Amino acid sequence: MFEVFNTSACQTVLNASGQLLASLGMSAGKGIEQSVELWEALLIIVATGVLASILAAGFTYLRKTIYNDKDSLDTSFDAGGKVNAGLTATSIVSQWIWAATLLRSASVASEYGVSGAFWYAAGATIQILLFSMLSVQLKIRAPGAKTYLQVVKARFGKTTHKVFCVFALATNIIVTAMLMLGGAAVITSLVKFISLEYATTLVAATIGAYTFIGGLGATVYVSYFNTAIMYVILVIFMSKVYMDPNNSGSPLGSVDRMYDILSCAKISEGNLENSYLTLVSGSALMFGITNIVGNFGTVFMDQSYWQSSVAAKPQQGALGFLLGGIAWFAMPFSFATTMGLAYIVLSASNGEPLLKAEQVNEGLVAPLVASHLLGKQGEIMMLIMLLMAVTSTGSAEVMAVTSILIYDIYGIYLRPYRKTTDTNSCILCGKGRGRMANPRDKCTCISMAYCEPCHQDDKDRDLNQRSVRSEYKCPTHGHYREYTDYLNRLKNWCLVWTTMAILPLTVLLYMMGLNLGWVYSFMGILVGSAVIPLALCMFWGRLTGIAMVIGSVSGTCVALITWLAVASTFDGGLSLFLDNTGKELPMLCGNLVAILFSGVVTVVVSFVTNRYYDKSQDAEIWENTRDIDNPLAPWTEVYAKELNLSGAHQLDNRPTLQEVSDTFRAARLLANIGSLVLTVVLVLVWPAFMVLVRVMSREEFTHWINVAKAWAFLALLFVLVVPLLNEAWDVVSAFKARSKVHNDVDSLSATRPTRIDTKRAPRRHSPSHLTATTTPPPTSASVTSSRPTTRPCRMAAARHQTTTSEETRSSTTPAWSQICRWRRTEGWDKRSPWKRLDSRCFNYEKVPDGSVCKKGEGTGTVGPRSFLLSEEMRLPEKVRDCGRWYLP
Repeated sequence: MFEVFNTSACQTVLNASGQLLASLGMSAGKGIEQSVELWEALLIIVATGVLASILAAGFTYLRKTIYNDKDSLDTSFDAGGKVNAGLTATSIVSQWIWAATLLRSASVASEYGVSGAFWYAAGATIQILLFSMLSVQLKIRAPGAKTYLQVVKARFGKTTHKVFCVFALATNIIVTAMLMLGGAAVITSLVKFISLEYATTLVAATIGAYTFIGGLGATVYVSYFNTAIMYVILVIFMSKVYMDPNNSGSPLGSVDRMYDILSCAKISEGNLENSYLTLVSGSALMFGITNIVGNFGTVFMDQSYWQSSVAAKPQQGALGFLLGGIAWFAMPFSFATTMGLAYIVLSASNGEPLLKAEQVNEGLVAPLVASHLLGKQGEIMMLIMLLMAVTSTGSAEVMAVTSILIYDIYGIYLRPYRKTTDTNSCILCGKGRGRMANPRDKCTCISMAYCEPCHQDDKDRDLNQRSVRSEYKCPTHGHYREYTDYLNRLKNWCLVWTTMAILPLTVLLYMMGLNLGWVYSFMGILVGSAVIPLALCMFWGRLTGIAMVIGSVSGTCVALITWLAVASTFDGGLSLFLDNTGKELPMLCGNLVAILFSGVVTVVVSFVTNRYYDKSQDAEIWENTRDIDNPLAPWTEVYAKELNLSGAHQLDNRPTLQEVSDTFRAARLLANIGSLVLTVVLVLVWPAFMVLVRVMSREEFTHWINVAKAWAFLALLFVLVVPLLNEAWDVVSAFKARSKVHNDVDSLSATRPTRIDTKRAPRRHSPSHLTATTTPPPTSASVTSSRPTTRPCRMAAARHQTTTSEETRSSTTPAWSQICRWRRTEGWDKRSPWKRLDSRCFNYEKVPDGSVCKKGEGTGTVGPRSFLLSEEMRLPEKVRDCGRWYLP
């Protein structure tokens, strides 16, 4: 029985509202009537999938045509590594808006009132804020890593790595289970003649389609669209509940109306004065703590959030996580304050709950209120909102599982490229590199971007129209490129397998009788014990692998024992398993033990097993994580501009850890200070202030609702405008840079330069043994079919260059005589063709943006390449130099 305060004023208000509900045909326990036709649901789902696929294809087209990205394995998982702060924020918001965010938050608010809405939102926001610190730390200490499990392996070896692979996959399974359980329950309750299996299959197909097309980058674009739609619908619902006073046919519509009925509604126990209008609630606080602990596990242990960190640079990533957390808070807080309190008002007006307890746990509170507010249109909006949430988070989880399968299972244990290499050895040649390499046998490999045979391979494969591409011929990168291409194809199969696995997982959990609320509270017990060990892995040098394993595994075991022991004390014991284990107290005890016990054990075991630790060992520890890299595109090339690097293409050339840390100091301070301040405000300052308020008056409740409305409207404005402007700016900037390269290349190709052939030149001090050749203007035809004629020697070539007309010399484009002037001293090191020698004198300089080489005075290394200048448009920014005119 739904209780009300027995006063004459309350009885008058509730009687009037009850008559309105009776006229609308609403009664206790009736639930939701299925009014959405099957064809309408199919149309919505198919339209969502088609639109998402179009966005994914658009993203792929932009990356290939504007940014010149290749269809590589890493690009599928990091979207190029340069996602801006706006899109990072919206992708975080979209990933963190689960079905539970919409359904469970409204259910909790309907149980505890305003305290439930607040603790759900605050308890799940601080993890995103604090994760910004881990994001920056990852980019500083392991900038080449694609998964956090790679860092674990680099520090502690395969045993610890295997244990945390289990935790990572378990986290993704739990999150996916919550998504599909909540989504399927709502879809089957709203749509006529649709089964759980059919609904799950449709949603999984939508997730797999656009994720397969565009990888992580596609999910970034689709996340923007999905997030914008969800916030628009949120504002519509808020407007109908709190800003529609002319709706006389409903007890909803204005803040005053809501307050009158909420002040009369009476919660059975737990809240101060049995009121829904107070933050002083023991039950809600217990849920809040459980929520905080559980969500630490599902954020820190979920690879999808680490992928969002990998996809952005440190400054953009830190800002994106902070802004994303602030914007995300509006969704559960405003949504639950709207739909959860509206459900209380409707039930109080009816005199008893409109839904049964099991229906509330399934998350049907929000769909019921949406149906009351807008009828069938409200149910369709709720269906669209839920579909957006499920597809966004589902695609992120599919990509996360796929990245773990490829990088951390298949690429390490099933089919590694080299079985005996370590992180300090070059995976291409097997030789040592960096601080521990023997100078006589040291890696001299360069990145693929600076490799002329690789560019020739790309050209040959682009011209090849056969279904089977030609083999790579580059002696340095060819075999490894074939290996990564194989992994890229395997990635597509892993996406399909992971998507298909969603259906049996959802059906199995449904047959077990698990509901959304139970799984949501249980997740921290299972994976929360790995949170503190993983965080220490990124920050603490003294940590040991055995401490991580013992702390995480023992934490989970003790948490499960505690959870079951507390649940057995209730009436019925463990015979009523789902009822008693799902209560607040067992869940609270299990979650707290998981995170606290594991943290204490991890720290103690680290001190015991690493007694002789010295602070000076930190440098070598973090060098192991900095060795994680992709030799085809090293991380130094991505951050060359920020770090002011030259020679970033050399695999053995990278800045020190201190230099990287100093460069990204602003990002680290932003993440540390911003996340800690916002966390303290959300979980300490704000609740402490509301404790002083006790039970809200009409004016205080009005202020509370105004805060919720303002937060929702500002979040909507941010989500719509900021990512769009950021991405538009990035695309326009990239297009201008690309156009500039084309224009400069066209102007430079108008001259007839001299080509110096050094392939067969003996390494002597006398230049008379070398030959010079003359090539036609560097057009696309000359790249493939032109054959140069032989000239006597390069001295003649140099003299030929110095006779270039004064008109050409004074042109805005560089005269080849200025570029090719040289003097001869030492020979070129064939093993390290990009090593700079002081004997090289070139008159050239790079434009600040690195787009084209222009006339100027100076000494620099251009490189021993013979590519034609017309090919420059295909090269990355840092490669655009006058390498064709190298004279040894």
